[in-house]
Amino acid sequence: MEPSSITLTRAWLESFVVAHDICPFAGREVQRGAIRYALAESRDLEGLLHELVAECRRLDAEPDIATTLLIASAGMDDFGDYLDWLELAERLLEDLEYVGVYQLASFHPDYLFDGVERTDPANATNRSPYPMLHILREAELERVLASYPDPEAIPERNMARLRAPDSRALAASRRLLAQSTGEAKG
Repeated sequence: MEPSSITLTRAWLESFVVAHDICPFAGREVQRGAIRYALAESRDLEGLLHELVAECRRLDAEPDIATTLLIASAGMDDFGDYLDWLELAERLLEDLEYVGVYQLASFHPDYLFDGVERTDPANATNRSPYPMLHILREAELERVLASYPDPEAIPERNMARLRAPDSRALAASRRLLAQSTGEAKG
């Protein structure tokens, strides 16, 4: 049986990201079964960085995996600690010459865009049930962006969708985040 953090992450991806078209490219990969959900076992920065490297090497060896969600269900609850992990992870990708090969996208239950109020619904675009790094294949990303009309408009479209009164996307995000919070307490 898969860990519940993976189950909730999968539900978040399918019920929020795909269902509300937050990422117009995710649905195809979900349908193809090409997303790897990796549960990080480490609780400290060094261990999490080792796990990131292991996931990059797995992607190197397994081209059928389109992308990996590295889920840190323990140890990165504090958003500041998470941002430290993200910064070190990006530097590590540079040091290992993975720039141009892989790109990281960041998600956290308390995600807060710089300069945006904590209560702004737009933050929900990067809020997830658990802290995670999304490891994307840069060549694949460039390929799908090249065939998508106006990809630069995606973030603004998502923010507007989440800020809209009675936003179904925002309600779905909040419901899924509440499930993970309830699980952590239960």
